[in-house]
Amino acid sequence: MSKSHRRTPWWSWWLLILTVVLGLGLVTPPAHASPPVRGRFTEAPAPPPDPLATVGQVGPAIVDIDAQLGYQNAVGAGTGIVLDPNGEVLTNNHVIAGATDIKARDIGNGQSYDVDVVGYDRSHDIALLRLRGASGLPTANLGDSSQVAIGEPVVALGNAGGVGGTPSAVAGHVTALNQTVTASDALTGSSETLSGLIQMDAAIRPGDSGGPTVNAANQVIGMNTAASDNYKFSGGGTGFAIPINQARAIAGQIRAGAASATVHIGPTPFLGVGVTDHGGNGAKVVRVLPNAPAAQAGIAKEDVITAVDGQPVDSATALTSILDQHHPGDTISLSWHGPLTGEHTANVTLTEGPPG
Repeated sequence: MSKSHRRTPWWSWWLLILTVVLGLGLVTPPAHASPPVRGRFTEAPAPPPDPLATVGQVGPAIVDIDAQLGYQNAVGAGTGIVLDPNGEVLTNNHVIAGATDIKARDIGNGQSYDVDVVGYDRSHDIALLRLRGASGLPTANLGDSSQVAIGEPVVALGNAGGVGGTPSAVAGHVTALNQTVTASDALTGSSETLSGLIQMDAAIRPGDSGGPTVNAANQVIGMNTAASDNYKFSGGGTGFAIPINQARAIAGQIRAGAASATVHIGPTPFLGVGVTDHGGNGAKVVRVLPNAPAAQAGIAKEDVITAVDGQPVDSATALTSILDQHHPGDTISLSWHGPLTGEHTANVTLTEGPPG
């Protein structure tokens, strides 16, 4: 007797096919699968823009700045970013600090200009300048520094070494964001903490200060801030830039004439002393300029300034900050003591002095 054969139902074949497909992994990953890693390199970063091409695109919108530091018998150099066709220029405060005369050469038209300081913010290292008689200048294309990312390629332009002429340009990448450094000013004895900085591996040099850091689209996303002979950093990193959003906001405040605890508008008040910290108990005088207000009041080297208008002075930075709230022609009550002469208080009328 022959055996009977049962035919396999049609739906069994479809079940087999579906089982094979699932076995091959052609399904949606489980909900707990790890997402892609962001914020760290999984491959080589993009190459930086061509520095020479960047110079051609961005160079016409910057200026070389030369500062004569008459009281120090020295000269300084830096860079500025043109914000307005009529000669409004953004730069670092430390580029023009202590300058008795400032001139700027516009890269776009090759002309030199005398410079007025509109105002400055010492604590954020920002100054706004105006080129006398300027018009029709090419202006910088400002970007959005809030969009800057670690690993992004950049080029930093400036007047490296103070040689002038064709801007220097160094390429690199953003290596860190929101960095903090302490900067000390040898001219005034004051120190400031700069925060929120962009750190990059582009080797910016003295003279580049105040120049633009630009992205691959040739947009200015930061302002170079480099150490110099008189302006020293503590902290690591090859180069730092102030985010352009921060710099632009402070420039707008200066332009509007909105003085504050950190923003000074107009000419700088001048006491005529060089000071250093005195262990938290005042600002010790290390230099007195002849015929300046301090000398006329009888202040001498080694004296310690302790108060202005009754407000205690506990450091060189504090004295600078208090004086920044005044203007030439203001009369202040100045208190000090000398190692041999004891305590003194006198009214002193401030004159106009070097900016920053």
